[in-house]
Amino acid sequence: MSKRILFSSLIGVVVLGGVAAGGLALAAGPTEPTLDRGTARYTAPTDSSAGSLTYTVDVSDDSGIRSLKVLAWPASSKLNPTEAELRSAESAKCGSTSGETTRCTYTLKVTKQEAAELAKGTWYVSALATAKDGDTTFVPSAATFDLAR
Repeated sequence: MSKRILFSSLIGVVVLGGVAAGGLALAAGPTEPTLDRGTARYTAPTDSSAGSLTYTVDVSDDSGIRSLKVLAWPASSKLNPTEAELRSAESAKCGSTSGETTRCTYTLKVTKQEAAELAKGTWYVSALATAKDGDTTFVPSAATFDLAR
């Protein structure tokens, strides 16, 4: 075998090895948080008890979850919140369900007087998940619910 063919073969092996290693490095890179199975439910207040808005979602990230910020808003307001605005929103309570997944629940109590002032119709829940490694995922319409009196 000539030296030129052997040298070309060695270069090909090195190049292919570098491409494969680079692909593995990209595949093992950090991921952004994901939100799964999110649901929102509104319960109207009664004469004897407060109502509530509850949003529950499973949030996953390979580094774990630091926080989930939540904002509920009526579609009629055309609010369209941004990720920056959600950074100052209220936090959900989160508890780990596995090494990478956390179940987060946001509950807002609603009095009868407050409910009377709320817009009827479709409402949206926006969410901002922050992982322990600092990655974020913003979901402008993470859930939808109807508010009726």
